[in-house]
Amino acid sequence: MSDSLAFAEWEPIYETILADFGFDRAADERARDVAAEFADPFDHDRLAALNGGTVAVVGAAPSLAANLDAFDPDSVDAVVAASTAVDVLAEHGIAVELMVTDLDKNAATARELTLQGTPVAAHAHGDNIPAVREWLPQFDSQHTLVTTQAAPRDSVANFGGFTDGDRAAYLADAVGAAELRFLGWAFDDPAVGPMKARKLRWAEHLLYWLERRRDDRFGVLDGRRDALTTDLTTLSTSA
Repeated sequence: MSDSLAFAEWEPIYETILADFGFDRAADERARDVAAEFADPFDHDRLAALNGGTVAVVGAAPSLAANLDAFDPDSVDAVVAASTAVDVLAEHGIAVELMVTDLDKNAATARELTLQGTPVAAHAHGDNIPAVREWLPQFDSQHTLVTTQAAPRDSVANFGGFTDGDRAAYLADAVGAAELRFLGWAFDDPAVGPMKARKLRWAEHLLYWLERRRDDRFGVLDGRRDALTTDLTTLSTSA
């Protein structure tokens, strides 16, 4: 593990997200504590392929299947995928080194991956406590990295990020990825509702924040940076 993002650094961003959406921090903390009941210490050597490597961070945009026609999995050292992107990748014969999910769509896929020995970062937040209780006991805990957006506790970690996709990028950064490449992302997906659209707007800002922190340039943000900011005093109105 790299010495990446401490919670003290993440917390002001988290507080801004809570305020912007009206989310309850206490609910996130309850979810974290429930998840902690099922979480075992995670051996980060299981993510060794990400450390120092080129990592594809794959989102679940509708365009993903078409994007895969031009994607060579041998061009990267590891694939980290958000939510249902894992299923699309599997349909194209592409395995992942890590799945990132908050258990809201394809939890059965996540369970099967852990049972097969593929790590899954399973996220607990205030709105998914029933899913945490239902699914985490069915996972292979040795291949399950349990995460929270609140303060980390016991074996429940916080690497930063808000949506499955940008959490995947933050986790890859924390593990020591040398380069992040983005595939299957659509910040302006017209098919999503207002809440998801706001979350995607936050994902943009958070990737921009991570890009600046890494002194990097993410291709997925090309042409969009002029509308992005790391200023927390304006994020709640601009996101």
